[in-house]
Amino acid sequence: MDRREFLGKSALFGAMAVIPSAASVAATMANDIGDNDAAIANPIKPPATGSIPVAFLISDGAVIIDFCGPWDVFVNVMVRGRAEHPFRPYTVAETKDPIVAGGGMKIIPDYTFDTAPSPKVLVIPAQNGASEKMMGWIRKAAQTTDVTMSVCTGAVQLAKSGLLSGLAATTHHDSYKTLAMDFPDVRVKRGVRFVDEGKFASSGGLSSGIDLAFHVVERYFGREVARKTAYVMEYQGEGWVKPDSNAIYARVLQSTANHPICPVCSMEVDPEMAPKSVFKGKTYFFCMPDHKERFDAAPEKWLA
Repeated sequence: MDRREFLGKSALFGAMAVIPSAASVAATMANDIGDNDAAIANPIKPPATGSIPVAFLISDGAVIIDFCGPWDVFVNVMVRGRAEHPFRPYTVAETKDPIVAGGGMKIIPDYTFDTAPSPKVLVIPAQNGASEKMMGWIRKAAQTTDVTMSVCTGAVQLAKSGLLSGLAATTHHDSYKTLAMDFPDVRVKRGVRFVDEGKFASSGGLSSGIDLAFHVVERYFGREVARKTAYVMEYQGEGWVKPDSNAIYARVLQSTANHPICPVCSMEVDPEMAPKSVFKGKTYFFCMPDHKERFDAAPEKWLA
């Protein structure tokens, strides 16, 4: 047993012997949240024994909180009476070469697409990779998963695989428009922490992936286990039981002279440094050259 596992078990089961008890804490949380296990959407029956394999698909540029946040949720889950840890997370990449994640963190993947065990949960964070081999592995892995979930703009990789076609999904609020434009067969939902379509799920940006991970835990083991995991992690957010709590991001921002926004992604930009284009006598500013190129190719589309 490693230190994390020891501390996790001590925090979960040891908390039952202190005041307030875990039961009273859970009851208080239930009253505050106003829900119960009967309200759980799309429950999943966990295996009677063994750990649930959770694959984290990574490539260069993988956003750290997108995968480390859900990873920490899964590894902190404890279920009374189970000999094995409920979840077994591991990383998967195209090769075993170190990948450079966001901020320069270097990670050596556990498996390649050719050697990875079949997951029951697949987590796709925001990242740069989008090779055909990656798309093929996502499609193959999703055939046997209980749930395949994207975090932030990981929804782009999932949409590129074709698995979101005809489904509702969400992503980082700066990418609502681009996801909708690039994948018109995906129903993009604004202002939500996550969207659960059963076998496929997607979360908003960054910290939203933590809420979706708690929701997946809840689908397997019930709300009580998810609540206790949140308690152990000192996580006070309620987005995992209130997915509509991202409503602030549903509002469409308007560009002004003092606060110009990129017409492609709606990110506020610095007009002193931003690339710009002039269309029908009006100047538009962009967060990056790539978005300027996309706009210049079809201005009417992005302004519609």
